[in-house]
Amino acid sequence: MPKLPRKLAALVLSASLALPVAATADPATGPETLTQAGYGGADSLNCLTEALYFEARGEGRSGQRAVAEVILNRVDSGAFPNSVCGVVYQRGQFSYKKGLRMANAAAAARARQIAADALAGAPRSLTDGATYFHTTAVRPSWSHRFTRTTKIGSHIFYRNGRRVASN
Repeated sequence: MPKLPRKLAALVLSASLALPVAATADPATGPETLTQAGYGGADSLNCLTEALYFEARGEGRSGQRAVAEVILNRVDSGAFPNSVCGVVYQRGQFSYKKGLRMANAAAAARARQIAADALAGAPRSLTDGATYFHTTAVRPSWSHRFTRTTKIGSHIFYRNGRRVASN
């Protein structure tokens, strides 16, 4: 199969990944999967799950979906690493340390489901193309350089002028 441009967000079938897709993706079901081209498989699911758990575990579903949007918007932007794990583990971008244990099983399962849905192509309609966020508890020096798009739960979202994804 020829390599498809990331902007097409084409769906590809991959029987070797542990990222299932249905009307609502269920990480506990079979090996057959559909995933957005360019987002990878099990590694991407694990990286995105970890980021959602540690960055937005206390948020509702919308707050966690919004953080997933930011990560996928970064992958698509060309200004950040071009993989989910690359974005999640980019030095100085997220506040948690790689490899921490997700102790709350229910919160980890919810984060994994939201991550699976995001990777399966769930609409990115919450943050208006945001590629940055921070909690309301801080006011980082960079926040004035970007366009504020929304506030969801205890996070404020920003983008660099223009939208980078229309999914």
